[in-house]
Amino acid sequence: MARFSLLSAARGRARTAGALAAALMLADALTACGSDAPATPGSTGTSGATDPAAFPVTIEHKYGSTTIEKAPQRVVTVGLTEQDSLLALGVVPVGTTDWLGNFPGAIAPWAKAKLGNAPLPTVLKDADGPQFEKIAALKPDLIIGLYSALTHEQYTTLSKIAPTIAQPKQYNDYGIPWQDTTKTVGKAVGKAKEADALVAGVEDQFAKARAAHPEFAGKSALMATQYDGYFVYGSEDPRSRILTSLGFKLPPNLDQLIGDKFGANISAERTDLLNVDALVWIVDTIPGGQATLAKDKLYSGLNVAKQKREVFIEDPSTYGSATSFVSVLSLPYTLERIVPQLTAAVDGNPATDVKPAA
Repeated sequence: MARFSLLSAARGRARTAGALAAALMLADALTACGSDAPATPGSTGTSGATDPAAFPVTIEHKYGSTTIEKAPQRVVTVGLTEQDSLLALGVVPVGTTDWLGNFPGAIAPWAKAKLGNAPLPTVLKDADGPQFEKIAALKPDLIIGLYSALTHEQYTTLSKIAPTIAQPKQYNDYGIPWQDTTKTVGKAVGKAKEADALVAGVEDQFAKARAAHPEFAGKSALMATQYDGYFVYGSEDPRSRILTSLGFKLPPNLDQLIGDKFGANISAERTDLLNVDALVWIVDTIPGGQATLAKDKLYSGLNVAKQKREVFIEDPSTYGSATSFVSVLSLPYTLERIVPQLTAAVDGNPATDVKPAA
């Protein structure tokens, strides 16, 4: 299932030496063609004004630093969510990496309006690492992999195609906050001020939600999904940050159990972690995830289930994808739906129905 591709990707990936060599040979050939090389069908570049004084700009990341000499015109995202930051800043990438929802061009409904009349980006797959040959064929002048788990080898290969920004070193892989993603992308494309304004606007929505719902403050909450049992998300996962940004607190010692990952499975002995004031489940509709939980004697015996303190977000669905995407464009969509559900979950009345989001 698409939602678990991130979990599979995080377990380590490698490309064969032959594939890497072919990618580099293609990159060298395209570089030799220069600006007279034919454009990739459906590709587009930057729209809107950039700040020429913003370049050159150097961005630090897990594998060192990358300097961008001038405003990029052909951006490819090998991270899973950066297209939203680009679109919000008026930049249409020429290539995106597929993750959730199987949306055309990997542009979700909440971001589609930002595409305007531009052609859809070329969609790349990431089953066993970046598709180096296809990326090189797009002739990018910037590659962005902030929300990713790029290996050093993958970063080195991408850097030979175009300047590449890898995930930040101060967070776990797939742990970058949406604010950092937006601001880093803003710096990379010469629109730092616009990025700051976008972040401030969404943070204001969180602030208004907290003010309107003081009952969230200090309540315990957790994000979970059904992956090989019970899979819970740690404090550095963007999904968990939705909850903490609304005033909730995560279970104590959660990160000690998870380690340096974005999430982990918990054993039956640690289902106490699920006994929170609000438990948000991203459930699979195909095998009947919510019904499966109801039949689970261990889980259904917990107070969180007995007292109906659960929020169920169905997946696949646009809402399910938005909840996992956690971007400057998806968050307003998510907040509009999850806040009423959380309100019902923590009201202290088991008779209150936590209704599905519209």
